[in-house]
Amino acid sequence: MAQFVVYQNPNPTRREQFPCLLDIQSNLLDDLRTTIVVPLSPSESVANITISKLNPVLDINGNNFTAMVQDMAGIDRNQLGRELCDLSHYRSEIIAAIDFVLSGI
Repeated sequence: MAQFVVYQNPNPTRREQFPCLLDIQSNLLDDLRTTIVVPLSPSESVANITISKLNPVLDINGNNFTAMVQDMAGIDRNQLGRELCDLSHYRSEIIAAIDFVLSGI
């Protein structure tokens, strides 16, 4: 599993709010059963509750999704749905948001 790959959220009760999950865990930890994901929300549904440095907007096939970094969680890799795309070109923005939630800078 590659870092910064987006997966479809297979959880039907959470899929409307968070249709995608962004895997942020380092590839060096691929042997672990779990991984850390950031839920992605359609940007228009969370525009009023985001902080630009904390919640980068990511384009997925022409649609804007907001990374809800403050909601990141560890999940079992078996709970990831279908692989959708690679967002490694947003690496700097994603790492900056993670750093912001952890250190405040």
